[in-house]
Amino acid sequence: MATTPGLLTNWPWKPLGSFKYVILAPWVVKSYYDYMIADANAKDPTAFFIFPFLLTRMLGNQIWISFSRYKTAKGKSRIVDKTIEFEQVDRERDWDDQIILNGLLFYVAYYNMEELKYLPLWRLDGVIIVILLHIGVVEFLYYWLHRLLHHHFLYTRYHSHHHSSVVTEPITSVIHPFAEELAYFVLFFIPMTTIGLTRTASLAAFGGYVTYLDIMNNMGHCNFELIPRSFFAIFPPLKYILYTPTYHSLHHTQFRTNYSLFMPFYDYVYDTMDKSTDTLYEKSLCRKEESPHVVHLTHLTTPDSIYHMRLGFASLASKPRTSSKWYLWILWPVTVWSMFITLIFGKTFIVERNVFKNIKLQTWVIPKYGMQYLIERQREAINGLIEAAILEAEGKGVKVLGLDLLNQGEDLNRNGELFIRRNPRLKVRVVDGSSLAVAVVLNTIPRGTTQVVFKGNFNKVASYLALALCHRGIQVAVSQKDHYQVLKSKLQSTDDQDKLVLSQTYSHKIWLVGDEVSKEEQMKASKGTLIIPYSQFPPKKVSKDCIYYTTPSMLTPNYLENVDSCENWLPRRVMSAWRIAGIVHGLEGWNVNECGNQIFDIDKVWEAALRHGFTLNKLFT
Repeated sequence: MATTPGLLTNWPWKPLGSFKYVILAPWVVKSYYDYMIADANAKDPTAFFIFPFLLTRMLGNQIWISFSRYKTAKGKSRIVDKTIEFEQVDRERDWDDQIILNGLLFYVAYYNMEELKYLPLWRLDGVIIVILLHIGVVEFLYYWLHRLLHHHFLYTRYHSHHHSSVVTEPITSVIHPFAEELAYFVLFFIPMTTIGLTRTASLAAFGGYVTYLDIMNNMGHCNFELIPRSFFAIFPPLKYILYTPTYHSLHHTQFRTNYSLFMPFYDYVYDTMDKSTDTLYEKSLCRKEESPHVVHLTHLTTPDSIYHMRLGFASLASKPRTSSKWYLWILWPVTVWSMFITLIFGKTFIVERNVFKNIKLQTWVIPKYGMQYLIERQREAINGLIEAAILEAEGKGVKVLGLDLLNQGEDLNRNGELFIRRNPRLKVRVVDGSSLAVAVVLNTIPRGTTQVVFKGNFNKVASYLALALCHRGIQVAVSQKDHYQVLKSKLQSTDDQDKLVLSQTYSHKIWLVGDEVSKEEQMKASKGTLIIPYSQFPPKKVSKDCIYYTTPSMLTPNYLENVDSCENWLPRRVMSAWRIAGIVHGLEGWNVNECGNQIFDIDKVWEAALRHGFTLNKLFT
């Protein structure tokens, strides 16, 4: 929102929320109906192509978003080091509003101007007119409109909304109040109206011009430089007619320079070109790919998890994943296609970068889905990808690599021990985070608790958690005899052994649950039972009478930068204990692996996490 919102700031369909697309429905239906009932010789493809063209524009914008976020996460050619936060994601989530507006106006123009009906595919004279009008009229008028928008009166009421994003993303280009976007449309419509009235219009002229506007807008708002210096070396005058992401990025950081649209010519004419443009351009191009201190290695979960990643739909990634969105079913062809791509060309990729105090963090993704981890014949391939990621991290000088979710499965690689045995000289420390997970669950259990029961799969975290509880004098009940025998053999003192019982009852008020705790078991829990998971995947909430906690996690401090997406099903700025453990190891400089059957000092890692600003936040599902 602008500093002092002016007239027509809000978009008229804002109250409709996600259902705003229904306003296009009557126009789409009418255009398709008219096309279907028309005689074969009278069918007009012009209106028929408007809707597919709008969808193509949305797809193009999304590709730019994903590509830009991937490049800035890697760090190569990055321009501004400042970061994106949730506030910017929320402000820019309705980037598709301008496409809806354009669609409406396209349909209105078509049905009210006879000159726009039965357009040919190509006309050279119309294309030349569009080019000349853009260079001579649109660029000139935009320059002065833009300078006018920076006047205090209009800036505080309208344009300050756009400039709230100091670090730009492709979609920042279209984040404007409604009135401002209308002004831009009128400006850009000058060439299109001209070729319409002169009957020189063509589908190529209309589609090509709008596509050009989209590409240049998206490119200019990327936070990385992608125009090679060879362009300007081959043809030096190009610098007057082609802007760069660096050029426009300076406008967002300096505000009073670089006003031009896509052609910096008028900034040179009116002496508003930022003097540091060329220097920053060269500096950005020379910037190397970033080498992090800590890497968090995760994987895809469900087929539609690609949309919930930071590289996917920013608005989805910025919210906890509680359920699948209805519109994702429409995208199933894209989802299936992406699955084939990961199967054939699968390679670990970067999705996120963060900064914590003086260390750089990155999140890497193994291109395998949760269901693939359950297939035995996939294990060798998955372990190969994990090992390749560890060796890549080693080559980049990474200090700590944390294994997340199923990447540390006991059946898969014995909590990462497999990789240490294969590569005994590794300098990068492999951390599975079990110690902090245990610590978080221990401190989540209410004070005064005298007994707990374990349900579901029993794993490394459960084993050490049970031992710690017995040492603290809390009675631990387990339902399986083999688990009982293993735990009893690990308890040293007779007093501790007395705290361990074999029980099949469901009367306990504190349940510690792992993966695959059954629906039937949950339904047997008494009213008010606290269900606290020690697993990385949360249990499905079945009983309305029970209170379900989230998986082991902590709230991150405010100085953790570039947090603009949620970690799976966790709330904003909350991270899993396994991920935080890797960060803490990196901050403390602990030169030790935490994998296999071993666990790090629980109290030590807990105290370190609190000292670095992480806080326990008892969250419920």
